[in-house]
Amino acid sequence: MTTFQSEYRSVVTGIGGYLPERVLTNEDLSKMVDTDDQWITERTGIKSRHIAADDQLTSDLGVHAAHAAMKDAGVSVDDIDLIICATATPDKTFPATAAIIQAKLGVTNGAAFDVQAVCSGFVFAMATADNYLARGQFKRALVIGAETFSRIIDWSDRGTCVLFGDGAGAVVLERQDPDEAGESGVLGAHLRTDGRYVDLLHVDGGPSSTQTVGHLRMVGNQVFKHAVNKISESVRQVVEDTDIGLENIDWIVPHQANQRILSAVARNLGIEENRIVSTVDRHGNTSAASVPLALSELNRSGKLNKGDLVLIEAIGGGLSWGAALFRL
Repeated sequence: MTTFQSEYRSVVTGIGGYLPERVLTNEDLSKMVDTDDQWITERTGIKSRHIAADDQLTSDLGVHAAHAAMKDAGVSVDDIDLIICATATPDKTFPATAAIIQAKLGVTNGAAFDVQAVCSGFVFAMATADNYLARGQFKRALVIGAETFSRIIDWSDRGTCVLFGDGAGAVVLERQDPDEAGESGVLGAHLRTDGRYVDLLHVDGGPSSTQTVGHLRMVGNQVFKHAVNKISESVRQVVEDTDIGLENIDWIVPHQANQRILSAVARNLGIEENRIVSTVDRHGNTSAASVPLALSELNRSGKLNKGDLVLIEAIGGGLSWGAALFRL
C-alpha cells in the first residue's frame, strides 16, 4: 500500500491514445484458426482488435499516443523531462523502448526508462512517475503504455490468439503545488506482485533462457479466478487508504482483458456497470496499453470532466496487479 503525501501533487493534464489501422475481426480469425464469432464473443466479449503494420514498432505506437497526450495537455517536447513506458513487447532487449520514444519525439532532457509488469504495467508506471514528481525530482512526465502483442502470439492457439491486440495510450502527468492543483492529482495506489503464479501467464522464451522471443502461454481459467479476486482486493484497498468511498468514484477504467472479468469485478464490488469503461469489444486485450487506451476513449467521448474521480486497475503476468486513484 502506498498513499502519497508531499509538498507537490501529480496532476493528469493530458490524455491520448493510438490504434493501428489494421483491424482483425472475429470473422478474420475464423479463417486462421478453429473458432468463430459466437465462440469468441460468448467467452470474451471481443469482436475485433487492431494489429500493428509490419513496419510499426512498439515505440512507433507509443510516439503517436505521446503526441496525442501532449496535444491534449497543450505542452511540447521541450516541457517533458521524464518518460516512463510500460511494455512487455519492447523494440529491443535494450535499450529501453522509452529511450527510443524519447529520441523519436526529440526530447533531449530528463530521463526515460521502461516498466515491465505486463498488463498491470501502466498502473505501476503511473505510481512510479507520481513518486518522482511528488518528490520534486521531475516536472512533467509522459506515462505511456504501448504494446505489439501480435508479435508474441501463437496464432495456432485459439485460447490466446483471439484475445490480444496492439495499441498505445499515454498521459501527461505534471507536478503542481497544492494551491495550483486544488483537489486534483494522484491520490493513492495499491500495487502487488506474487511470483508464485508465474506459470499461469508467461512467455515461453527470453534472452537468458532460450535466446528467443517465445510465445504467450496462459492458463485462462486460473487467471480469470485470480483476476476477479485480486483486482477487487486492490480496488477496496486503494479506496480504504484514500478514505474515498466507491460510491464517490465517477469512473473505473479497468484493464481490458475480458468482458466477463469486467462484469464479475463490478458484481463483486457492487458497482453499476455504467461507471465501468469498456473498450474490450473493439480493442481486445492490449496489455499495458489497455488502461490508457480506455481512458483516452473516455476522454474523447466528452464524458470525462474536470474534477472527476477516476480509478484505474489491472492484473497481469507475474502475477502483478494494482489500482490507482486520481482526480482530474
